[in-house]
Amino acid sequence: MINVQEFARRLSTLGAEAFTSDDVVDLATAADIRISADLEIDADLAQRLLDRISPALPVTGAQIAASQWPPPMSSRSTAPPMTFSSPGAVDGPTDQPTRPRSSRPAHSGRRPGSRRPGR
Repeated sequence: MINVQEFARRLSTLGAEAFTSDDVVDLATAADIRISADLEIDADLAQRLLDRISPALPVTGAQIAASQWPPPMSSRSTAPPMTFSSPGAVDGPTDQPTRPRSSRPAHSGRRPGSRRPGR
């Protein structure tokens, strides 16, 4: 069994989101479970709380409440290995024509001939 603070810490190690004790209390409230910061969490309670998290995490309530943390590698789901075909820079799209830059001087902001002299 683990306490609420340890449960929150373990949840934080599993996902991109950081969990606090307050977040665990909110999960419990959503699951209609009375919980306090000093409550010990067992495997059943941990599973009920995990069921409220979306997307689902790759552990069970028993694994997260176990004394050994993180769970052994054999029991954790793993992503398939990724292979990259060629390292280096990525080429840009080839179907977009490039426009040559002009070497004209920048405009001064006024159009030529917009002022008529002598009237």
